[in-house]
Amino acid sequence: MRTALVIGATGLVGSCLVSRLLEDDRFGRVVIFTRRSSGLKHEKLEEHVVDFDSSEDYQAFVKGDILFSALGTTIKTAGSKAAQSLVDYTYQYRFARAARENGVPCHVLVSSAHASPKARSFYSRMKGELERDIRLLNFKQLHILQPSLLEGERPEKRAGERLGGILLHFLNRLGLFNRYRPVKGDIVAGAMINASFSSSASPRVYELDELFKLAGNMAG
Repeated sequence: MRTALVIGATGLVGSCLVSRLLEDDRFGRVVIFTRRSSGLKHEKLEEHVVDFDSSEDYQAFVKGDILFSALGTTIKTAGSKAAQSLVDYTYQYRFARAARENGVPCHVLVSSAHASPKARSFYSRMKGELERDIRLLNFKQLHILQPSLLEGERPEKRAGERLGGILLHFLNRLGLFNRYRPVKGDIVAGAMINASFSSSASPRVYELDELFKLAGNMAG
């Protein structure tokens, strides 16, 4: 019976992930770390409301078998590139470092398509830097998922992403940009869980097509 650690548990992918983990008999405990209470109640669920700016606030509790990280925000929500980087890079890296120091063997990270430390766009470069630096922590197993535009019900409205999704679906029907087709948050969540059971000893990166196959669901 595995213990799953989750950050980003209240977001689009994270909420789908937590729901799946609570229903999965292979996981005996699901430990989530949030800024404010999720309101969730379940016999397997353990919630820690923490200050992400202070690793001392959560370090002692980051103990288990797998760290699932689906934390993220937008510049619009955060207010600036620096504020977005704090959430998307700093908080995730610090949490991964705490997990590694506590002996957590496996990390499953949701990154983004085109992530690269050399990318021109701020977002892709930030995600690439996070991937690079988490690799250096040397988890026994590391799985990095690189989805494209995410679809699903979010707590906040993102008009730009919604319009982008409509456009991509239209282009996909014309046979264009299929490698960038939108992916539902629940499919990413399923892929995260399946990745955690992989026996690969070297870091694995799953791009969009691999992600759909990993989830066992080719619907998009």
